Amino acid sequence: MKIFLLIIGMALVTYFGRVLPVLFLGQKTNRPSVEKFLRLIPYSAMTALVFPGVLSVDKDFMAIGVVGAVTALALSWFNMSITFVVIGAIVVNMLMYAM
Repeated sequence: MKIFLLIIGMALVTYFGRVLPVLFLGQKTNRPSVEKFLRLIPYSAMTALVFPGVLSVDKDFMAIGVVGAVTALALSWFNMSITFVVIGAIVVNMLMYAM
């Protein structure tokens, strides 16, 4: 029962967190600088979530996370598909572990 209530609570928080901004900000027009700021939030949040993991992939071989991240960054710079970027970073990391 506790788990069920926890799931319901998380669903409500997620729902209201998505609905309230639409209700209050949906009809407003923002300045271009505010619009740009709001568009950059997902990228910033994703970077903040991923970056600590890059540095703590392997405590003995810390460079592997950095090399994997740089590989993914380089592949995405050339507009590769997300699947190719992920597989490319995995292959480079596997090659580094084999060395």
